[in-house]
Amino acid sequence: MPVLDREPSKDLGGGDGLPKLPLPSLKDTLDVYLRCMKHLLTEEQFNKTQNIVKQFGAPGGVGERLQSKLEERRKNKANWVYDYWLNDMYLNNRLALPVNSSPAMVFPQQNFRAPIDSLRFAAHLISGVLEYKTLLDGRALPVDYARGQLAGTPLCMEQYYRLFTSYRLPGPERDTLVAQESSVMPEPEHIIVACKNQFFVLDVVINFRRLNERDLLTQLEKIVKMADSEEEQLPPIGLLTSDGRTEWAESRSVLMRESTNRDSLDMIERCLCLVCLDDASGPELSDTTRAMLMLHGGGVSKNGGNRWYDKPMQFVVGADGCCGVVCEHSPFEGIVLVQCTEYLLKYMIGSPSKLVRAASVSELPAPRRLRWKCTPEIHKLLACSADKLQRLVRNLDMNVHKFYDYGKEFIKKQKMSPDAYIQVALQLAYYRCHGRPVSTYESASIRRFQEGRVDNIRSATPEALAFVKAMTDEMLSTSDTEKMEMLRGAITAQTKYTILAITGMAIDNHLLGLREIAHELKIEKPEIFKDEAYLISNQFILSTSQVPTTVEMFCCYGPVVPNGYGACYNPQSDHILFSVSSFRESPQTCSAEFVKCLVQGLLDMRDLCNKCNCGSNPTGQRKEKHTQTETNWQNKTTQRPSDLTKNPQTLPQVLVKSADQTTVEAQTQTSSQGEAQGLKNGSKS
Repeated sequence: MPVLDREPSKDLGGGDGLPKLPLPSLKDTLDVYLRCMKHLLTEEQFNKTQNIVKQFGAPGGVGERLQSKLEERRKNKANWVYDYWLNDMYLNNRLALPVNSSPAMVFPQQNFRAPIDSLRFAAHLISGVLEYKTLLDGRALPVDYARGQLAGTPLCMEQYYRLFTSYRLPGPERDTLVAQESSVMPEPEHIIVACKNQFFVLDVVINFRRLNERDLLTQLEKIVKMADSEEEQLPPIGLLTSDGRTEWAESRSVLMRESTNRDSLDMIERCLCLVCLDDASGPELSDTTRAMLMLHGGGVSKNGGNRWYDKPMQFVVGADGCCGVVCEHSPFEGIVLVQCTEYLLKYMIGSPSKLVRAASVSELPAPRRLRWKCTPEIHKLLACSADKLQRLVRNLDMNVHKFYDYGKEFIKKQKMSPDAYIQVALQLAYYRCHGRPVSTYESASIRRFQEGRVDNIRSATPEALAFVKAMTDEMLSTSDTEKMEMLRGAITAQTKYTILAITGMAIDNHLLGLREIAHELKIEKPEIFKDEAYLISNQFILSTSQVPTTVEMFCCYGPVVPNGYGACYNPQSDHILFSVSSFRESPQTCSAEFVKCLVQGLLDMRDLCNKCNCGSNPTGQRKEKHTQTETNWQNKTTQRPSDLTKNPQTLPQVLVKSADQTTVEAQTQTSSQGEAQGLKNGSKS
């Protein structure tokens, strides 16, 4: 079964004239791998790894053989790593999609005074989706250009054309990403509306005419009435999609025995998107609460069953104004999601709601309720999925924090990259909380290349470790000038690795390719991939991503390992928004504690910059200096920050900001894939 049924890249926008993804040299990747890992291992572990790596890279050895096979693959494919990466990152992953994999964008809190207001909002949103889909169908979307580091390069647009045309089909061992690009199947002309755990087909084209907003509102009102009908209520089948992928694949095959269920599944799998009309979830709607509700719906007692997680775009419109979009992440990256949702929110602000005039389709046929035939076996499967979702809901520890002391303007005045600066702050926060550095993932877009997705920026650099030790260990008695020099060193190292990653020369995709080629050749797994260091290198305890927006909204996602943190950030000119997640079941993590350490670190870094008056010392003028760092960090005592003053949380929310987006594409993207126990190889995106 193909991983992805799709047309050649020229039909999918902008892949064609772009260069192919380069293949780094074997020596460069192995050298960088050792440098990335040295300070994360004990001396004994590192010595063992060094010998294994040397043997792997020896002339005429297994590494060279695998490298030459990868070079052949590069000649024959548009993108040599794409299929390997897609399978490793997503399709082989057996964890449930909510929290573990699917990120969410949380819209500004809406003020719906009456039930009709939320339906008006939904109708307006659907109109925006249809406008955007028209742009996509006409291949009229302007090409994106890189911003931030190495700005100005055109980027591959292929991901946009999967927003409304793809579907993640569960499989017993591997899922399939299906893209409806074939000319045989008619274009989907319906969306699925979920309401009270029931699913309805809303045709958006009737008699070859697209429904206007007034008609869409009429149809949504009918759906709400139908959903309220007690005697028609069907079990919450959507809960099955929140289960582990293998379990859902098995449940789906049970459903498929009945023709009624097959027809309903077909309608959902072919729709443009889902619109989930959620019931109110309770009185407290803080940013943190709304983030959690977007990620998992609040579980069975709330809106957890009012979802279909396999569909890439699920727009959530809550009766209480809690709105956003939940995404199945395998077809596209965070920046594509941001661009699409910003278009929709700006459309809704810029074009007044068109609920008057316009020639209506006189007699609109009623929307259709999808039917399900449920055997006792299916009821049992539903109960099992419901229990697992409840556990996921209880387990998620989310903390959304708006840091108001400064934003990216202050950082730019220090002649530093805001993204690199925040990454160093995250390293400082983790070290303060846990007294050691850990493998860190920051997603970097490789859309400069045909079919490019992401590679990993390894932010836990030796230079960052030297800086965070100087900031937290009073025994070292480092002067402020030395600390400042170390901060600049850490930022330079981070920026260099970022450029390495966005130009296709980072190590994670390359190592993944070498591992997968060995598997294809059916040779024994090379020692380098069985080594403890390789497992540690891919256990991303800190999974981070910059997702900047120009509209007041934010992205969030769960951790990718049981004892890790998901840290998404949105830098604005005068503040920075952080969404930090962890799991309550881990005794090692606490999101509130991490945020507290992060705030303390950001304040300490600002004070250091102010003391050293570093506006007059541009980064480019310093000589690069490599700091040797000690390896047995396990013995370090954890430093706890002093009591912190709370930041104001009550600033008024503004819907649209100025279009000041200085570092979007070149730097980072949404990072949110859960990987089985985190021992996956290849990058998070």
